[in-house]
Amino acid sequence: MLDEQAKKTMLRKIPHGLYICGVKDGEELNGFTASWVMQASFEPPLVVNCVKNDSISHEMIKKSGVFAISFLEDGQKDLAAKFFKRKRRVGNKFDDVEFYEGAVTGCPIIKDSLGYIECQVIDAVAKGDHTVFVGQVIAAGIHREGNPLLLESTGWQYGG
Repeated sequence: MLDEQAKKTMLRKIPHGLYICGVKDGEELNGFTASWVMQASFEPPLVVNCVKNDSISHEMIKKSGVFAISFLEDGQKDLAAKFFKRKRRVGNKFDDVEFYEGAVTGCPIIKDSLGYIECQVIDAVAKGDHTVFVGQVIAAGIHREGNPLLLESTGWQYGG
């Protein structure tokens, strides 16, 4: 029998960074705070990005087959919080955030971030309430040096 409290406690101990995932489908742009992201392969360079199935961004990634990950710096909790909100509720989250469209994917990349990767989806596994998108890194750039923003440092909990 699964101890629900133990499961939740232990799963929340898995360390997670916080990122802004930028997505594009045609002319429509969106972004969301992602925390279930990790490197999955050296060659080819692969990352996994787990996205909630009922989100607008999920559908945009499925249609376009691309996404970009902007790496947030420690201290950018407010920026991460802005992108946790659903587009259906708050509208364009990029209204007051400086960004540019990635040269390869066209997905929005946050200017005030440590850097970014642009990815082409090469596989997806839809299980549970999230889809695991496997993305091949097709472009990357560094904006500045710094320490990454970690979920643990925000006091928030996402997982379990």
